[in-house]
Amino acid sequence: MNDLSVVVSRKFAAPAERVFEAWLNPEALSKFMTPGPGMTVPKAKADPTVGGRFEIVMQAGDQQIPHAGTYKEITRHSRLAFTWESPFSEPDSVVTLDFVEVDGGTELTLTHVKFPSEESRSNHEGGWMRIVECLGPVVEG
Repeated sequence: MNDLSVVVSRKFAAPAERVFEAWLNPEALSKFMTPGPGMTVPKAKADPTVGGRFEIVMQAGDQQIPHAGTYKEITRHSRLAFTWESPFSEPDSVVTLDFVEVDGGTELTLTHVKFPSEESRSNHEGGWMRIVECLGPVVEG
């Protein structure tokens, strides 16, 4: 078992409710789950219940990259945790999102644990940083 992890934080000028709910809404997911330039999300589905599943297909050029997971915790507007299943992750990889109301908005802290290598961890860090950046216009607009 490895202990490689990624932590990404960002403040949004939006209430925690709006930032939180974007992570459960397939239409919103299709707008911000783009970890690289020029990527799109042609498919996003979500059953936002504990034990429910989500599916996100990221597209880079002609390549489609499937991502899926199971919601482990949904504490509305404060914490969301889900497994992360992709061709580049470990079977027991988990992403946890913590939402904290701060002056003028919401502080989001994303923690992703368990990677097969340092290279995979580094690639995911860059991807999550871009995803969180792309979330801004979706929730602040």
